[in-house]
Amino acid sequence: MSVCWPSFEDKEFFLADLHIHSRYSRATSRQMTISVLDQVAKEKGLAVLGTGDFTHPGYFKELEEELEPLGNGLFVRPEGAGTKFILSAEISNIFSQRGKTYRVHTLVLAPDLGTVREINRVLSRRGNIYADGRPIFGFSVKELARLIREIDSRCLVIPAHAWTPWFSIFGAASGFDSLEEAFEEELEFIYAIETGLSSDPEMNWRLSALDSITLVSNSDAHSPAKIGREANAFEGEPSYEAISRAIREKSLLFTVEFYPEEGKYHYDGHRSCGVVFSPQETKAHKGLCPVCGQPLTIGVMHRVEELADRPPGFRPEGVPGSIHLVPLLEIIAEAEGVRPTAARVAKIYKQLITLGGSEFDILLRLSYQTLGEFVPERILEGIRRVREGRISVRPGYDGLYGEVRIFSEAPGPESSAQSGTSSPQLSLF
Repeated sequence: MSVCWPSFEDKEFFLADLHIHSRYSRATSRQMTISVLDQVAKEKGLAVLGTGDFTHPGYFKELEEELEPLGNGLFVRPEGAGTKFILSAEISNIFSQRGKTYRVHTLVLAPDLGTVREINRVLSRRGNIYADGRPIFGFSVKELARLIREIDSRCLVIPAHAWTPWFSIFGAASGFDSLEEAFEEELEFIYAIETGLSSDPEMNWRLSALDSITLVSNSDAHSPAKIGREANAFEGEPSYEAISRAIREKSLLFTVEFYPEEGKYHYDGHRSCGVVFSPQETKAHKGLCPVCGQPLTIGVMHRVEELADRPPGFRPEGVPGSIHLVPLLEIIAEAEGVRPTAARVAKIYKQLITLGGSEFDILLRLSYQTLGEFVPERILEGIRRVREGRISVRPGYDGLYGEVRIFSEAPGPESSAQSGTSSPQLSLF
């Protein structure tokens, strides 16, 4: 089955990745500095990038010193690469409520440094904001939403990677069954959730309770190479107001998606035992690992199945579409038969970016005719297959990323949801 890839060459929109981390967060590359983020975002083709970690006093000082306000809620590095930054942070709330412990991560966007300064002042009285770029607090996520709203109602509070098992609003091991249960009277001020790498809009459309919620997609990058692996497309000129309005009014153009099977919590399983199950297989085994007998780590697909009130393939009217892509580094690596970290891959990537403008220009905007002028034939064929959804995926599980194959079958259990079909790319139409 073939598809007609939408023409993006003449479309006016900008791409934004709103959720990343700085080097002040645990398990994060030391290269996640403002200057590196500025340059990498340009190479990726992102007009707007979240700063990440504005709650950390050390990083906030750097943001004040290195970024210049544009007067529209965004910031740039003077004489930098031109990336516009939006003030963002991820906050962790671990708390008990009605006899259960919840662990929820939340993305916060803020319109100016003064607002962030006040957020940090209030949060510093409730916990240690120096310990990590993603600070941990013992009060509820509803209380966090209230605190942020009372400081500045222009801020956006967005449940992060909403389905991951351990630290999310719907997580199988840590979350709630509904947004209403989590936020109660603050729910009217929650305009969006972040779908996370292991789910996509198509999966979230199966819950009618999310019909009024905007679905955003971000990279949650911990290293420069991961920036932009998911992103959001907005109309108009980049500004805090344009981004906020689109999220509040559910008027995103589309999202750029990681294949959710590639996310590290898509299926159920036990990494240490080498067991990976679909939700149906998990139910057949009563949720227990057949190797060690312990409960399996329940993944995102299973959790969606538990809460869904619609069948697979349901699409509500008027929702933004989505485009599923594979990072250019991975396409080059498979076309060349080497690992994505190989020096040869980095060299080819730089050459293509120089000729094509940016990674998203190459993967998303440029026609095959234009690409054919500078992209080697096998890499171009890889781009074509990704655009048409002709790939295979071994689903990720229990903290282990899945594997996408473009020119061959993915090893191990294969997901039937996306593999070898063109359907993911039909969702824009």
